[in-house]
Amino acid sequence: MLVVDDDANVRAFVERALRTAGYDTASARSGYDALALARTTSRRFELVVTDVRMPHMSGPQLIERLRRSERDVKVLYLTGYNDQLFTEKPGLWEDEAFLDKPCTVRALMEAVSLLLNGHLEFSSQPE
Repeated sequence: MLVVDDDANVRAFVERALRTAGYDTASARSGYDALALARTTSRRFELVVTDVRMPHMSGPQLIERLRRSERDVKVLYLTGYNDQLFTEKPGLWEDEAFLDKPCTVRALMEAVSLLLNGHLEFSSQPE
């Protein structure tokens, strides 16, 4: 999984939650860093967790570019600005979801489970 957010605290929170749940993660602080990582690694990212609003390249812009080579990547958009998401991206694909920031570990893991499995596969963890 790839975690992209310009806020180091958010990146650390999401990565820690995903790793605790057993997922292998990589992170980037910008859309450009994420694209560079995707180009230079042999890893396939099944899910990208990305901020919507970032300097220089928004989350939806990043995903549009990533999908040129990774068409089936699933996306969880994190946003503190719901209106901004729909300005940047008027509609969500079937394999996309969004989650308000700040969020709990439980909410994050439920969203990840729904995207990856199509249903909840979540064991109770502390928030």
